[in-house]
Amino acid sequence: MNAPLPEPPAAITAWTPLREPVFRMLWLAWLAANTCMWMNDVAAAWAMTGLTTSPVLIALVQTASSLPVFLLGLPSGAVADIVDRRRLLMGTQIWIAANAAALFAVSALGWLTAPVLLALVFANGIGLAMRWPVYAAVVPELVERPLLPTALALNAVAMNLSRVVGPLVAGVTIASIGTEFVFALNFVLSVAAAIAVSRWKREVKPSVLPGERFIGAMRIGVQYVRESRRMKDALVRISVFFFHSTALLALLPLVVKQLGEGGGAGTFTLLLASMGAGAIVTATQLPKMRAKWTRDHFTLWGTAITGLCIVLVAYAPNIWVAVPILFVAGVAWIAVANAVTTAAQLALPNWVRARGMSMYQMSIMGASAFGAALWGHIAGLTSVPTSLAIAGALAIVAALLTRKRTLDAEGDEDYTPTHPWDEPVPARAIEPFEGPVMCTIEYLIDPDRAAEFDRVMARSRSARLRHGAVSWGLFEDVQRPGRFVEYFACDSWADYLRRFDRFTAGDEQLQAERYAFHLGEEPPRIARYVARHPSLK
Repeated sequence: MNAPLPEPPAAITAWTPLREPVFRMLWLAWLAANTCMWMNDVAAAWAMTGLTTSPVLIALVQTASSLPVFLLGLPSGAVADIVDRRRLLMGTQIWIAANAAALFAVSALGWLTAPVLLALVFANGIGLAMRWPVYAAVVPELVERPLLPTALALNAVAMNLSRVVGPLVAGVTIASIGTEFVFALNFVLSVAAAIAVSRWKREVKPSVLPGERFIGAMRIGVQYVRESRRMKDALVRISVFFFHSTALLALLPLVVKQLGEGGGAGTFTLLLASMGAGAIVTATQLPKMRAKWTRDHFTLWGTAITGLCIVLVAYAPNIWVAVPILFVAGVAWIAVANAVTTAAQLALPNWVRARGMSMYQMSIMGASAFGAALWGHIAGLTSVPTSLAIAGALAIVAALLTRKRTLDAEGDEDYTPTHPWDEPVPARAIEPFEGPVMCTIEYLIDPDRAAEFDRVMARSRSARLRHGAVSWGLFEDVQRPGRFVEYFACDSWADYLRRFDRFTAGDEQLQAERYAFHLGEEPPRIARYVARHPSLK
């Protein structure tokens, strides 16, 4: 009797990740949290206009909101990789809820002043800065690897939907019952999001090692990104994109004023909604589009199309021309953001993901802040259309110049955790923070293959440093051709042992390539040394 044929795998649609109960729950919490963010920004900006007529103070509301994300990006990522992510995500929502309660109280009691508002907006930004890296890090825990790009696209849908819903709800609330009640609604939604996160029963793998130290965790995060070609390429391409594309959002209010009739707040909202609608529609079609195009295609053509849209909207004669241009810009925008974000997520193992994604977010915020200032300055010296035309044209040029920073060519490294060896047992008890620790590996290879061996060891150097080594070297025996000694050093015994928890299938494959060169009957000889610190007394 023939065995039944296995059922074909279900096709992935834009909504497939929402079948996962935990992802669905946290996605709804993410939607609510981002809606609160937009509501808070609109209400704070409107409240400031009632407190002062100073353009500087009004502009500082946006600065106070975004500056913490840039300043605290790396520290927040390090914290998210050290502590329990579920508790941290819950804590950020409680922080934002408490801040919303404070804003409501001072507004209702008539104690709100411009400095107090800026301080509370900055405090809210701290919560946002701490929340983003941890949420970015937990998404890959919630869905299978093939669903990750689609899950990230759904997150983009939540972001763009909140960009439309948040200002709309805030505007209706302000007009009907008052600004302070926007902050009250934010409090309720933030508490609801915290409760939703608390229901997540996250599985935490226990470790006998002490937690990473804060400064060391930040150093390793920076070191990992510096040694990861894929992450560096992702950071360059997303920075280039946001540096140029931010001209569109930064100067859009001035574009609206130049549209003549109807160039008011309603027109501005309509144009933002058109861009958000383009992003949402595209996000639902990304699973089908990914079957035809690679991430490099999305990034190259998406950046170029965004640049073209920036040029076209600069000279749009009326709203009927501007709306479809902004819709297409939203299509291109989400295509680039999803492609590069997916590449960045797939370039990071779980243990360093929050730190890596925090630097990714810092790149976006830094490029956006610098770009907005530059294009605004150029607009002041020339005109809004001229500044937009320059930004759009340079975006197209930049897309061509950075196309060789590929996000696809060599495939994605397999970061599936493996643990093929037990940790070494020292002859004497070693305290976790004793060190530094040096490890040496002796290889006996065919001297004629030395150049080929060097290429593999260059990749090994990056892998050792990504895992936390503070130094690495490869030495050749001057009296015995073909004898090589590799060494790497770690800050402490605990840091050395953490390497075993960070070992992945990709590392196992790289080690097999190294060992394939070894000619000895026994495996390469490994020795470990802990530093002594003698002193004269």
